[in-house]
Amino acid sequence: MDFTFTEEQQAAVEAAKAVFSGVAPDRVPSPALSPGAVADDFDRPLWAGLAGSDLLSLVLAAEHGGAGLDPIALCLVLRESAKVLARVPLLENSAVAMTVQAYGSRELAAQILPRAGRGELVLTAAANGRTGHDPAELAVTARRQDGSWLLHGVQTGVPWAQSADRIAVPAHTEPHADHADAYGGTARAVVALVPRDHPGVTLADQVSTNGERFAEVRLDAARVGDHEVIDAEGAWEWLRDLLTTGTCALALGLGERVLAMTSEYTGKREQFGFPVATFQAVAVQAADRYIDLRAMEVTLWQAAWRLATRSSGALPVSGDVAVAKIWASDGVRRVVQTAQHLHGGFGADTDYPLHRYHAWAKQIELSLGPAAAHEEALGDLLAAHPLG
Repeated sequence: MDFTFTEEQQAAVEAAKAVFSGVAPDRVPSPALSPGAVADDFDRPLWAGLAGSDLLSLVLAAEHGGAGLDPIALCLVLRESAKVLARVPLLENSAVAMTVQAYGSRELAAQILPRAGRGELVLTAAANGRTGHDPAELAVTARRQDGSWLLHGVQTGVPWAQSADRIAVPAHTEPHADHADAYGGTARAVVALVPRDHPGVTLADQVSTNGERFAEVRLDAARVGDHEVIDAEGAWEWLRDLLTTGTCALALGLGERVLAMTSEYTGKREQFGFPVATFQAVAVQAADRYIDLRAMEVTLWQAAWRLATRSSGALPVSGDVAVAKIWASDGVRRVVQTAQHLHGGFGADTDYPLHRYHAWAKQIELSLGPAAAHEEALGDLLAAHPLG
């Protein structure tokens, strides 16, 4: 197994480090100090910096002004963004753009991708469904009528919705007897690129665990054109797996930075005349968290590699994504809990950034869902695809 990244992927990491070097985590708005959302908008100056460094177009093809890199490169950049708690919709924007590029019409790609790569058009995705527990594609229905699509339903917890220009909304079709040929008699998933201020679209403010402004998106007979709906088989599954794998990359980057902070602190903090890092109980806990991070890393790159190469395997790519989710969801929680414990009361000091990382880690854990659910999904896949 070769973990060597290409020169282009390594160059993307260096470019990301340069842009994110100007972000101070201890100045990131704190949910502990804000009664509501920490801000009305994401970090626009940072967004402009990402656009200026061509990191927003990183995964786009050359014909759309991009570098043509893959999900692995995106995860590498996301990993760096999480280390500084970058308040930008980089994951959502990139994942939706990649889905449009891979599955959308040429008209939709030409309309959206160049502007998204330049940072002029912001994209986000509604991937949490109506409650956050049910499949997102079942929360909205899509019905064709007079050459367009009518959307009905509710999606909750949509990140950056109030600031985005387009929201990628998964929906399921409704079979109709008079459209048997078009629908094949069964429901299927489609992805609609809906403008935020479109007629029939209503946003209700929500606040995430890390204090960011999310939204409940309600669609009431929202009509979108044919070219704005991605009707290709596998498009929603691709987008969902991209979003999930990218979230695992965020968990890894955040966990790595938190463990580094813990190492720095325990190396300086003294008890009985010795740094607490030299105590066996402290060293063992830190070592356990290091093992968590390495497991998160290897499962992340396995899932990202499957997405990038679309290679076949004993299990579908969703199996690798499930394994990455199991480690990321549990791992990021264990890392920040241990960090808080080893920092003592200092970890809760709002002048110190650790409490911000803890809130972001909890948001990532909640968005990934419980590891037990992913283990059950993995078990179902193993039952359906016996190994050997």
